[in-house]
Amino acid sequence: MKSFFVRLTRYIVLLFAVCNFSFVCAQPKTITILHTNDMHASFLPHEAGWIKSEPKPMVGGFLELNRFVDSLRKAKGNNLLLDGGDVMTGNPIAEMEYKEAFGGALFEMMNMIGYEAWTIGNHDLDISQDNLRKLTQIAKFPTVSANLVDTLKKFPLNNKEYIILAKDGMRVGIIGIMSSSLFELTNTNNLKGLKVLPVLETLQGLIDKIDDETDLIIALTHEGVDDDSVLAANVHNLDVIIGSHSHTRLKTPKIVNGVLIAQAGSYCENLGELELTVENDKVTAFDGKLHTLWVKPQYPESDLSKFVNEFKTRIDKEYAEVIGEAEVDLKRSRSGESIIGHFIADAIREGAGADFALTNSSGIRKDILAGDIKKVDLFEISPFRNYICTFPLTGKEVRDLAQRYVNSLINGRTSLDLSGIKCTWKRVDGKGEIVSLTVGGNEVQDDKVYTCGTIDYVINQGSRYLEMVPSNVTTSSILLYQTLVDKVKRDKLVKGQLENRFQEIQ
Repeated sequence: MKSFFVRLTRYIVLLFAVCNFSFVCAQPKTITILHTNDMHASFLPHEAGWIKSEPKPMVGGFLELNRFVDSLRKAKGNNLLLDGGDVMTGNPIAEMEYKEAFGGALFEMMNMIGYEAWTIGNHDLDISQDNLRKLTQIAKFPTVSANLVDTLKKFPLNNKEYIILAKDGMRVGIIGIMSSSLFELTNTNNLKGLKVLPVLETLQGLIDKIDDETDLIIALTHEGVDDDSVLAANVHNLDVIIGSHSHTRLKTPKIVNGVLIAQAGSYCENLGELELTVENDKVTAFDGKLHTLWVKPQYPESDLSKFVNEFKTRIDKEYAEVIGEAEVDLKRSRSGESIIGHFIADAIREGAGADFALTNSSGIRKDILAGDIKKVDLFEISPFRNYICTFPLTGKEVRDLAQRYVNSLINGRTSLDLSGIKCTWKRVDGKGEIVSLTVGGNEVQDDKVYTCGTIDYVINQGSRYLEMVPSNVTTSSILLYQTLVDKVKRDKLVKGQLENRFQEIQ
């Protein structure tokens, strides 16, 4: 009889403990997700280009990011700091070695700030797979990227499918996702042996796997807000998407199919804050916002500030030299020709010794404002490891290329800037018809062979940009950045005149 009562007592105690645990878990809990994306090596402050008044205020950088993260951590308690990828490519620090990895200092700084997870972006593969592996080894926080695998479906970049973090009694699952368009976004020479698994199928499978083990599930994606919206519309049991890639400033979260989508712009100009109330495996309330990282006059000295200033000093020493002057603002264009596009294409043509040249407009990452031009300005225009290339085309092939360019103008999908080639064209029955086409000032002859200059990325993505795959390509060891430096040193004054190299006539 005594043993019966002992067993009964133990059962009651156990039952009470289980019920009490369930009751506790069912109680509303809050967590604050802090997030960044597409920082592109912007560890230093820069001018807020969208402000019209002068002088423009300074924004961004890792010191201001760290200050804001610290203040929110103290104010909010339970929190989590995530990054959506494209940490690399944008500033010379990404080309500086630290712990045997180019750009390694960026990840050491992120360690100091206290990141807890990140996902890989396409530009994090701009240098090589081996370099990315070294970056993930420097990082003291996990790399999540579930659909980026090798041909054996293993994870070759020190990446994991997902992680589950315990946060003040809340179990948070984080699944990383890479864009299905990776092979159109990155030089495929750096992607050999990699494959991207289907996004929805991969994500849903992992959600189903970890749903019972988590209270909150976050997809940390690098695919852009449009693709995130499509993904949210077709997935179930997902709570939050922390997105990136499209550089979208979502001042408040977008809601699709009950999924909260957040993204914080780019270049470390904003810190995203998403405060969630979670109850019974559901988000029952939220408050999302962006904090613009306006730079303060000074910051207290710390290990982070010393480290930041060390690399700032190195960059100033190597890249702060003034080598020329811009006569006017050299700005990019979303459609058609641009002054800065002319400048870059001219530099490629001259550097390659080619008859004409072309480059992808999307590779132009910064405007040059009127006044002094420094080496760092030219690096930030084209921060990629792009090498100058040449390939031959017959006059007929040049004419076909020009016709495709005219078609792109009519369709509003221009993606190239050109040099050394001029064309007049007119619309006939809604189509573009070439009237005249010259290279080097002379009318193109169909049977003559011309040399075209470009960069290796355009060659690699030839079917996309040229609608052809060039043959007999010669790749030099000269970086596009160096050709820009050489041109500014030669010209001294960069003039700003839009030539209308492909001109529509009546």
